[in-house]
Amino acid sequence: MINGYISCKRLHYWIVKGEILAFFKSRQTRQISIGLLTLAVVGLFWYLATSVFDWINPSRFPKPSEAWSALQFIQAEGYGNGKLHQHVLHSIQLVLKGFSVAVAVGVPLGLLMGFSRRAEALINPAFLLLRPIPPLAWIPLAIVWLGLDDGSKILVIFVAAFVPSVINTFTGVRNIEVPIMEASRMLGVRGLRMVKEVLVPGSMPMIFTGLRLSLQASWTTLVAAELIGALYGLGSILNQAAQDIYPAMILVAMVCVGICGALSTWVLGQIENKAMPWRKGRVAE
Repeated sequence: MINGYISCKRLHYWIVKGEILAFFKSRQTRQISIGLLTLAVVGLFWYLATSVFDWINPSRFPKPSEAWSALQFIQAEGYGNGKLHQHVLHSIQLVLKGFSVAVAVGVPLGLLMGFSRRAEALINPAFLLLRPIPPLAWIPLAIVWLGLDDGSKILVIFVAAFVPSVINTFTGVRNIEVPIMEASRMLGVRGLRMVKEVLVPGSMPMIFTGLRLSLQASWTTLVAAELIGALYGLGSILNQAAQDIYPAMILVAMVCVGICGALSTWVLGQIENKAMPWRKGRVAE
């Protein structure tokens, strides 16, 4: 009985050891390790350049200790009408609202244009006219229409996220092989069934490519939109810190934008893996 217990313990040990080794040998772990190593090298160079060798003037670029002090200050005392978590949550809400509306409108429109030549002929001229206009060019008009409230910022984010979602969905539908479409029609697949069983699955990779581009455009545009007339948000921190000549706070806000954008992209990648398990490992983790 004792020998059997020892054998079970050994078996459990080797199983756990194998799982640990497999984890450290996995592609995802290697990517994380390389990313952390890169961040460590950048942080070390930052520390040496600003705190040890004084290669960079602290008035131009803050020391790590100054950035840490700014982070503690905004979280404890607040800065720019709110504490850090309040600004972050407000910016996330704006991005989610603008991005969600853009996807809800852009993906169906891309499916319609990709499937129907008549719809493409009807919608494409207006789309081609609006497409070259930079999202930031809509800021003055958004302010005239909706004022300085959150609605104007959501509109600008919507415009930025709308174009990539439409283009990539349209491209995904057009890339579906013709024999697949013809076979579906021969089998009597029509209408919503065609959309559900053929168009969406066939264009799913390009749809998610458009979603990633739309999400990145949303965060980029958010900061620019919040620079004008915003009381809360990461963009308002940047605006206030620039007026106060506070480089450490500017850096804190920039890093927060980068972290929020990276985390939201990671979440979208996990959703993509769930939606398309056969492509897991090929999409960004």
